[in-house]
Amino acid sequence: MRNSVRKNLFLGFCTLIAVIFCTSCGGRKVPEIGEILISTEEKEIPVAQDKVVGVFMPNKTEERWENDANNIVKNLENLGYETKTEFAVNNSYTQERQIRNMLEKGIDCMVICPVNSQILLDVLKEAKEKQVPVIAYDRMLMDTDAVSYYASFDNESIGVSIGTYIKEKAELDQVRQNHESKTIEFFMGSPDDNNAIRVYDGIMSVLKPYLEDETLVVKSGRVEFEDTCIMRWSGYLAEKDVTYTLRSKYKGSDIDILCCANDSIAGGVIEALDKEGYEQENWPIITGQDAQISTMKEVIKGRQAMTVFKDTRILADKCAGMVQAVLEQTEPEINNRDSYHNGVVTVPSYLCTTMTVDVENYKEILIDSGYYKESQLSSGTGTVNSNSQ
Repeated sequence: MRNSVRKNLFLGFCTLIAVIFCTSCGGRKVPEIGEILISTEEKEIPVAQDKVVGVFMPNKTEERWENDANNIVKNLENLGYETKTEFAVNNSYTQERQIRNMLEKGIDCMVICPVNSQILLDVLKEAKEKQVPVIAYDRMLMDTDAVSYYASFDNESIGVSIGTYIKEKAELDQVRQNHESKTIEFFMGSPDDNNAIRVYDGIMSVLKPYLEDETLVVKSGRVEFEDTCIMRWSGYLAEKDVTYTLRSKYKGSDIDILCCANDSIAGGVIEALDKEGYEQENWPIITGQDAQISTMKEVIKGRQAMTVFKDTRILADKCAGMVQAVLEQTEPEINNRDSYHNGVVTVPSYLCTTMTVDVENYKEILIDSGYYKESQLSSGTGTVNSNSQ
């Protein structure tokens, strides 16, 4: 009898607890233990919460690439993605190892600005096999079908801007009309970077007629891309190259124009001119692209005539949109579907526009837009060289 009472009391107590629990759940069914485990495992979470994106840049020595990486990371983290960033110290094999290591640890998407895309072919094949989407950033990934989208600038248009600036500032039409000539030398981008060829093509689309009728004279005889390219866009190699050219071809005479494909190359050229004793009165027109802080100080002083501004804030935003699209299986913003064939596939692309910057307009374009603060560009300014205007 006593055992029966105890049993009934225990069952009543359990019933009471069950009623209280159900009431606290608002009348919902109380799940079994197995149901609790299943619902925890299958709980749906926002796509971005557990996605990791690898960002791979060529180097950290140029302020351009560090700024790009920071902008990309900021945009991706604002979308809720975790990011991991690697810089390859301009070594393609280092970059290959960095990508492979991240693939082995687990990654959901990769943004790659290659040092040399040919070295990455095998690791990109692995990425495709693991179904890890890849976005080519700024530089195209060549000869692979493992690239989903390409975010960059219109590099041929950049070349046109450089060529047009030279044409106008050197007054080449007037020089031609007067049956005179100007001397010029070319220092183009890296031979393993598809962008470099497009920049070169843009420059030549403007300047070739003046070369053909010898309004522009190249004393070195080096005009073709293969003869003028600078590996890794290296300022150090450019300095060596221009020093040799000035000493061997321009001894006793001044050069009028140094057509540089980017600011790193232009920086090396400026160092060579300083060492060769060039002064304000015989300073040549020097071109570039990227509008780095160090470059803009040279532009303000008149030692570099112009640069092409590429707003990497916009580029990073478009790139982040591509990452989000491949991870959420939607369509990103694309403005070019036909022009960029990488040797295997035509890669849907977004090409950002650029602007020519010189001493006359840099405040409006760079400072008023908030890209730089005036204080960042104010140190080391001096007299503007009249030959650069």
